[in-house]
Amino acid sequence: MNKQVRVWDGPLRLFHWLLALSVVFALFTGWQGGSSWIGWHERAGLVIVGLLSFRIVWLLLGSTYARLSTLLCSLLALPKYFRGEWRQLGHNPLGVLSVFAMLGMLSWQVVSGLFANDGSVYTGPLYRLVSSSLSTDLTRLHKLGMWIIIGLIVVHVLAIVAHAVFKKHNLVKPMLTGKTEQQYPEQKAAQGGHWLAFIFAVAIACGAVYLATGEWQSKPPPAPVAAPAW
Repeated sequence: MNKQVRVWDGPLRLFHWLLALSVVFALFTGWQGGSSWIGWHERAGLVIVGLLSFRIVWLLLGSTYARLSTLLCSLLALPKYFRGEWRQLGHNPLGVLSVFAMLGMLSWQVVSGLFANDGSVYTGPLYRLVSSSLSTDLTRLHKLGMWIIIGLIVVHVLAIVAHAVFKKHNLVKPMLTGKTEQQYPEQKAAQGGHWLAFIFAVAIACGAVYLATGEWQSKPPPAPVAAPAW
């Protein structure tokens, strides 16, 4: 039996599953729409803002295979991957492309959602910072982005199934346990991703959520009261 080595740190795994749940909930509430669901849709979006902000910090402070430097090195090894010479732990080059696509698209979705409006029930927390026409354009693109994210999720799930069926490689278990089998001597266990870094990343995420809520904005003046018609 091959040696088990650490590949995904605890904070990264927590981020992954919280993001998955939040995105599914955001898609569900966005699809339902209406005044009874839109508030929950906004809350899900704010959670995703925090999670994405955490992940950006974790690209710099996380453990080995969570870091941006490792992801970029993996991406540069794309030709080697296609030649069947890929022997590293963590995301393979195609996996890195998937990560960047998903994080980039989700970032666009939450940013556009902050400025969106539906013309009747909902206005985003930062709606007042942009013009009405720009908000309308962002709303339209936000709705289109939902389908792109669904497509990315489908590709992600199919890739997991393909790895399990054709390569006999379980990608889900390491994201639960944090460990995977060491198949080659050059595969080293992940280092770093300490709790002080985690606390700092959570603090940044909380700050990002606060900014996204728009609570720091001055309140709009109350609507003028119409004079009674005598």
